[in-house]
Amino acid sequence: MPMIEDELDRRSVLYSLLMPVMSQFLPGLDEGKGMYFLFVKSEARTPGGLIARPVLTSYYKSRHFLSQPFDPYNVLTSPNEAILCLDSYQSMYAQLLCGLIHRAEVVRVGAVFASGFIRAIRFLEKHWPRLCRDIRSGELDAEITDRAVREGVVRVLRPDPELARLIEVEFGRGSLQGIIPRLWPNTKYVDVIVTGAMAQYIPTLDFYSGGLPLTCTMYGSSECYFGLNLNPMCKPTEVSYTFIPTFAYFEFLPIHCGGNGRTAFDHRELVDLVDVKLGQEYELVVTTYAGK
Repeated sequence: MPMIEDELDRRSVLYSLLMPVMSQFLPGLDEGKGMYFLFVKSEARTPGGLIARPVLTSYYKSRHFLSQPFDPYNVLTSPNEAILCLDSYQSMYAQLLCGLIHRAEVVRVGAVFASGFIRAIRFLEKHWPRLCRDIRSGELDAEITDRAVREGVVRVLRPDPELARLIEVEFGRGSLQGIIPRLWPNTKYVDVIVTGAMAQYIPTLDFYSGGLPLTCTMYGSSECYFGLNLNPMCKPTEVSYTFIPTFAYFEFLPIHCGGNGRTAFDHRELVDLVDVKLGQEYELVVTTYAGK
């Protein structure tokens, strides 16, 4: 679907609202860093010459992400060079290494989806000896060959035998239960999407996080974003979102349940936001600013 510049502006507006909401519940989020595992995907060209790529890749490569003004609430441990690396192994390795280096400053951790965050923890479980070796020596593993990634990591990598020993002790315990607060002791919450299909990962997240709050801060799709969670500290099963009607043109299709348990729709019943009725369930119909 078409992506226009204004759409990135709107997404940036939503991102700018997340931390003001979170800071109402958790103080001190401006005094540390966020360890978020963010990745880009490969892109292609359409027959007409336009770039085709995932929507998050468009955002991470945009000026809205790369050239955003300094915000103490939005300082990440991952260097942009690691986020923009197409090699998933090198990107993950570099982001985890930098996250461990900044462990004392990390106040929140996360990824876009719960599955992605769990993949990062399992990567750490497999590769922690190599990461410890880099931290102890202050030299980046030779398998990280991407020049930009190496430059991004070298800016923060210094020999730290004490940190390497601490990581070895934690993994030497055998169990990874509570590994997140054990390695990142100042973490206040885990920020991932845990609704819908991601709900299946909640028990695993609870195991790794040692019971840290699982926050689901916003709701969106490839087409556009819809709203944000004004009570992010609620239980994952109680998540609801406050609608922001200016992100697209939204219509609502009433859902009717038949006697056989099947749902039925009639496009002739589409209503605008002002005509939505309390207690009625609707399927959301979106028309983006690009006309799709």
